[in-house]
Amino acid sequence: MARRMGIVLWSAGMLAVGLAVGGHIDSLKVAQPVQAISSTSSRAMSGADVLMLTSDHIARISEAVMPSTVHIQAVRNEKDGRSVEETGSGVIMRSRSVNGNFVVTNNHVIRGARLQDIQLRLPDGRETTPVRVYRDAATDVAVMQLKETGLRSALWGNSQDLKIGHQVLAVGSPFGLSRSVTMGIVSATGRRALSLTADDSVTNQDFVQTDAAINPGNSGGPLIDMNGEVVGINTAIASNSGGNEGIGFSIPSQLARHVFEHLVKWGKVRRGYLGVELDPSFDQATANRLGLSRAVGAHVTRVYRQRPTPASQAGIRPGDVIVAFNDVRVEDENHLINLVGLARIDQSLSVEVMRGGRPMAVKVTLTDRDSYRSASDAPGTFMTR
Repeated sequence: MARRMGIVLWSAGMLAVGLAVGGHIDSLKVAQPVQAISSTSSRAMSGADVLMLTSDHIARISEAVMPSTVHIQAVRNEKDGRSVEETGSGVIMRSRSVNGNFVVTNNHVIRGARLQDIQLRLPDGRETTPVRVYRDAATDVAVMQLKETGLRSALWGNSQDLKIGHQVLAVGSPFGLSRSVTMGIVSATGRRALSLTADDSVTNQDFVQTDAAINPGNSGGPLIDMNGEVVGINTAIASNSGGNEGIGFSIPSQLARHVFEHLVKWGKVRRGYLGVELDPSFDQATANRLGLSRAVGAHVTRVYRQRPTPASQAGIRPGDVIVAFNDVRVEDENHLINLVGLARIDQSLSVEVMRGGRPMAVKVTLTDRDSYRSASDAPGTFMTR
């Protein structure tokens, strides 16, 4: 038993050395690098030394991220006259195109609150209110512009690099306990079709699932990778008790950053419009009827033609199954919704459809959804792209 435990510790230690001493330290942009360890000294290291080195690495990441995290309290007035207080978290970020400091958080944290009713506690203890708020209900992302300068911002990471099993940190204010850090792993990626609000307004979903402890008050806080970069915005938990039960969800940084940059530049998210209605119940029986062996992709049930749409101009038809969009394999209708929403507007993109059991390649040029959807399109088409 002791030998088996020793082997486990040695294996864990060697893995930790690779994480703490290898490329991760070099790429850590927000923490001080540690001194390199020679091969001779690394062979002499004990399991405890290795664990301490790994622990120090995580501590440095936590210490470096803290100066960019924000505690949020917002009060909104309900229709029945009640005042409801929301507590959450946020992270200070900078834009590639707009100067200033911005706090990224969840829309539901500050939903319905006026500017003067949003209180932000900065990392240095100062309290302030935002000078402007941008919201995107479809992704549950909100951005607040600050008047303060000289603040330390975090760095965006690439959520597409996340793999199941990667270690991550969740930073925020669970139960009002600001500057709290928890650790876990990436449990899954690409979680979609979750019912997060009573009105199902969060339609652009592509969540990272993690078992890092996320509790009430963590909403809007950053999910941090082992490079010390923001790879997600913590949003929701699956819980029967109301507290952490090991299943939390974060908006991936690729989606959150896209929304953030659009909001601060244009005041809204410019989403692509395809002009189709999709089958939310696409199953194996329907796939077989359409000549497909598997129910993979997005089944088109309607192509809008009140005026020419990108889909109608590209020759997409009802009954087509879109299996690839812009060189990405489409898993289901919600995956296509996200791909279209993140795609560039007014640029020719490749689309592969299955028609009558045979593949067909078409080209499509998306337009801005807000400029395309008319009053006659609106009823029943909220989930269409």
